Amino acid sequence: MADLTEQLTRAERDQSFPQLRPKDAATIILIDRSGTEPKVLMGRRHHGHKFMPGKFVFPGGRVDVGDRYVPVAGELDPNVESRLMARLRRPSRIRARVLAVAAIREAFEETGLLLGTKVARAPKFPDGWDAFAAAGVQPSLDELHFIARAITPPRRPRRFDTRFFAADARAIAHRVEGIIGPDAELVELTWVPIAAAKELDLPSITHVVLVDLEARIAAGFGHDLPVPYYRMVKRRFVRELL
Repeated sequence: MADLTEQLTRAERDQSFPQLRPKDAATIILIDRSGTEPKVLMGRRHHGHKFMPGKFVFPGGRVDVGDRYVPVAGELDPNVESRLMARLRRPSRIRARVLAVAAIREAFEETGLLLGTKVARAPKFPDGWDAFAAAGVQPSLDELHFIARAITPPRRPRRFDTRFFAADARAIAHRVEGIIGPDAELVELTWVPIAAAKELDLPSITHVVLVDLEARIAAGFGHDLPVPYYRMVKRRFVRELL
């Protein structure tokens, strides 16, 4: 996989900004495997954004304080949980859970898709989760696969320590209309075969994760598979396995 790290290293830009500590973030890849060829859900960012304008991305963003208090219908698979806690100074099951919850929240905020389980009576949710309560949907973390981790290089204007999750499209329990539009963060959503998705206008890390996703699906898409971790060391990207 040296070609993947070389691709990330070549794509790296100006590193003259003040040093920032990366913020925890989570993103999610929805996969439709109902046909002969797996498809992934990609969203195109608004051209007016300062950060990655016009790029096709997976829905995602930073962790919110309220993500800590969201009741879930199913907990993380133990293999996923342990790999989320790997290579942390202070491993925490709570932090692992919060990252997964954040991925589900961001999926809703950017696409209108609610991932989880329909329940007869929705529990009490923190602020920002009203749509889940109204639809009777409770997030279910056992549907999530941990695909990759990547840290933005030092001295970039924004830095994130991002965990890439994936879930089968069958985890979509409800959809709220009107989230996607010309003035929204994502102006377009499209289901694309993975091979075709790699040809879109993508951030470099998104392309790399799609390559890893292909390999993971070919290997059986199990929770027990190792998870690639990308970060920059001495001005070059390295790839470890968690």
